Parts: sequence; structure tokens; C-alpha cells
Amino acid sequence: MAGSIDRVTRAAADAGLDIEIRRMGTSTRTAEEAAAQCACTVAQIVKSLVFQGESSGKLFLFPVSGSNQLDPGKAAALTGEPLKRADPRQIRDETGFAIGGVAPIGHLIAIPAFADETLLGFDRVWAAAGAHDAVFAAEPHAMVRAAQAVVATLAV
Repeated sequence: MAGSIDRVTRAAADAGLDIEIRRMGTSTRTAEEAAAQCACTVAQIVKSLVFQGESSGKLFLFPVSGSNQLDPGKAAALTGEPLKRADPRQIRDETGFAIGGVAPIGHLIAIPAFADETLLGFDRVWAAAGAHDAVFAAEPHAMVRAAQAVVATLAV
């Protein structure tokens, strides 16, 4: 796990994003668990959802507000192909993160990202930092820039 957390730390530094990773000591796998641990609203939690293109097999990242559901049609329109849930093993192999600890930055591969515009309405958001109990807080515009994500309307 330390390798994943170190990758997030390095990626943040490389992007000029000043973060402090916190190990919470208990699970932050779900948006609800993370919000309770971070003392914030569920909407301020960044869910880093990973989907796979049905035709290309390519992975796509969707950092979405914890209170929103990703609209599959809107997501597919952005990627140019229908999407399906990515296999957890593929996510781990290609991003370096296990489900529940997928960060918006620090992936092993370059992964196209599309961020939920809802996130930009907060002063601070919290995202996974590479482990099931690791998180970091960031100003959302800075986090989106660090993730090299395109901001879009993604919610149902």
C-alpha cells in the first residue's frame, strides 16, 4: 500500500498540488465512510470511478461527487464509446490502485479523466490516496488540474 500512497504523493508534488495524506485507521472505501472520517458532507467526497470502453478496452476515470451517480450516457458521449464496469483486476494492474483506494492522481498509466462539475462548487474536497484508509483534501480546481481531467456534467 505504501507504494500506492507514495505514487499519489509524488504525483501531487509533480502537479504542484500541496496535499497531506491522512491514514484514517478505518475504511474510507465508500463515500459515506469517507465523509464520516473526514468530517465533511458526502458531496465533498471524490469517488474515482473507473470504467472501460466496450470497443477499445481502454480505461477512463470519472472523479464524481460522492452524492452523485454517474450518468452512463453522458460518460459514453465524452469518451466516444459505450462503457462498461472495468474488472477490478484490470483496474489494479493498470492504475496501481485497488477498488476503494483509487486516487484521482498517481496512476501507473495515463488515463483519460472527466471530472464531475459538481466538485467545483466546494472550497475543499476529499479523495482517496491509494489505500482503503488513506485520503487527502484539496481545493477542487487544483485537484482537477492535477488529474488532467476535463470538467463535465456527469450526474444523472
